[in-house]
Amino acid sequence: MRPTASIVIPTRARPAYLEVALSSVIPQSTRAGAEVIVVNDGDDPSTAEVAQRYGVGVVALERPSGVSAGRNAGALAARSDLVVLIDDDVNAPPGWLGAFTSGAEEYPGYEVFGGPIRAVLEGGGPRACGRESAPITSLDLGTQDQDTELVWGANMAFRRRVFDTVGPFDDTLLGCGDEEDWLGRYLANGGRIR
Repeated sequence: MRPTASIVIPTRARPAYLEVALSSVIPQSTRAGAEVIVVNDGDDPSTAEVAQRYGVGVVALERPSGVSAGRNAGALAARSDLVVLIDDDVNAPPGWLGAFTSGAEEYPGYEVFGGPIRAVLEGGGPRACGRESAPITSLDLGTQDQDTELVWGANMAFRRRVFDTVGPFDDTLLGCGDEEDWLGRYLANGGRIR
């Protein structure tokens, strides 16, 4: 039987963060009949051990290749039409996966979906002089579903067919910009994001 969703978690040598992500994702994936794929960027044994403890599939990249390569490898390994991306340092709140699966069902004319990303700072927050904000990914467009032009890979889903059409994330864009590039190609072909 095909899984209801394929949850892809790219990670690189951050087993403690991965533990938090998996502990929040696994109960939801089990209830929904979804698969979880951990992409081990660089074949780190501690990452493989955490994934094994949770009983999830692992795709190991031979050498560190970056988050885009991890997303691509996970999407290619996915067995569901709905591919859900989440970063390894995300604690998925209750109802997270259900929001994606119901959103994909409710909006058949859309192929890419996103959700809020709310930062939680450990240890009292970053030190800064106040001129710049911390380099923290966040996105909150409110409580109502709406069209948007940008979502982040830390909390993003897409139908597998759009990945096959648009192509992979550009794994030469290291650090940032991969989602913007991929979504730009998608939107240029008339795509819509919810």
